Amino acid sequence: MIVSLDAIKKPIKSELKEFELFFKNSMKSKVPLLDRITYYIVKSKGKQMRPVFVFLASKMTGSISSSSYIAASFIELVHTASLVHDDVVDESSQRRGFFSINALWKNKIAVLVGDYLLSKGMLLALEKEEFRLLKIMSQAVKNLSEGELLQLEKARKLDIDESIYFNIIRQKTAALISAACSAGVAAVTDDEELIRTMSDFGTKIGIAFQLKDDLLDYGTDNIGKPRAIDIKEKKMTLPIIYTLQNCNRSTKRRIISTIKNHSNDKKRVSELIQTVHSAGGIDYATLKMDEYKNQALKQLEKFPHSEAKSSMIDLVEFVIQRKK
Repeated sequence: MIVSLDAIKKPIKSELKEFELFFKNSMKSKVPLLDRITYYIVKSKGKQMRPVFVFLASKMTGSISSSSYIAASFIELVHTASLVHDDVVDESSQRRGFFSINALWKNKIAVLVGDYLLSKGMLLALEKEEFRLLKIMSQAVKNLSEGELLQLEKARKLDIDESIYFNIIRQKTAALISAACSAGVAAVTDDEELIRTMSDFGTKIGIAFQLKDDLLDYGTDNIGKPRAIDIKEKKMTLPIIYTLQNCNRSTKRRIISTIKNHSNDKKRVSELIQTVHSAGGIDYATLKMDEYKNQALKQLEKFPHSEAKSSMIDLVEFVIQRKK
């Protein structure tokens, strides 16, 4: 049975409440327009899972410190900035059920807001002399940018193979989760081995997180009907990549044609989804997701038993069992 996110947050409930105020204050500006937009961002916040990773990692290792709050805020600022920029790149009009920043204030302002949030995160770390955190986050932002550009480059030709796919999601989705976990540990200890262990843990669970997103797009009996968002956006995810590698030439041509030219044709998309299911693409992606989940859990064995560790284990399960 899947544990609720509220139950997972229980060991760090008071810290998360304090973090919300800390995060809100970290975005403040003397420019009224920016204040209106950042207020809107806070109002439309998501699950804030990355700060949860930060605080649980800190509490697993020692006691949550002021550095933990700075790390959580920096990571959430970078994550929010990346979402604002993604919506511009993808021309998305909605985010988490709310209008996106670019839909309300247009692209130019959205790009500048994303830049502002990123700069606030860097200044927050510099002002507190959190140089280790700055290094962790600079590497994460570099990986995010490279992963996004690699995906855009490959999407034009639809020539992403499995190794390139994993390289992209390791740099994109996994980069910030890895940074959250390593920064959470670095906030309370200088033990390089533990910091590397949690960085690796974050990478593994970040990849599993993205694989779950891939699977949600296709739907199953317990998830509900397919969303097919990735197909409409012409994104090559693991279920399709596996299917393309294991089907005959005519089926491959039809899949490519559907993605390139008929991604809004409901009948063709439905046929593609059925082909992916029949070819074992869903089963294969599920297998890989479970492999990465188990590798992530293996890393946690290096930490002593605690309430925070139990919540981290539950969070791993939540990541791969969520319904959205």
